[in-house]
Amino acid sequence: IMVLPRDGLRDPKGNLLTYDRVYYVGEQDFYIPKDEDGNYKAYDSIGDGYDDALAAMRTFIPSHVVFNGSVGALTGDNALKANVGEKVLIVHSQANRGTRPHLIGGHGDFVWPSGKFHTPADVDQETWFIPGGAAGAAFYTFLQPGVYAYVNHNLIEA
Repeated sequence: IMVLPRDGLRDPKGNLLTYDRVYYVGEQDFYIPKDEDGNYKAYDSIGDGYDDALAAMRTFIPSHVVFNGSVGALTGDNALKANVGEKVLIVHSQANRGTRPHLIGGHGDFVWPSGKFHTPADVDQETWFIPGGAAGAAFYTFLQPGVYAYVNHNLIEA
């Protein structure tokens, strides 16, 4: 759980930061068992797949990585929106593994990668690291119209 400070967010100089929107991005890993041919397995009950699911999880190599629970959850009609000049706070969590959020077309004006708002924010970050089991936040003022892609910049998994 991330709790915003009662007296508001501050930049490293102590100035109050106000925002127009807050978005939450939950990044999830799924570990779906596969058969010897690489096809996903199906089971009659959750209990029937327990051992295979555990084995898949122990590889630490997810079969799927998604934002907000499903493929496309933050695209198309579900895309996160902001107008030029708006200040947006993006809160990002990852339960299992470290992640490297990156806003293509923008950056983090102020970033709290550990989610500790009493720690001074990092400034002007292109990509930041959030440890597994943690949540972080990034503050950005949108300067131009267009599509900004929010991605996990761990490109070896792309």
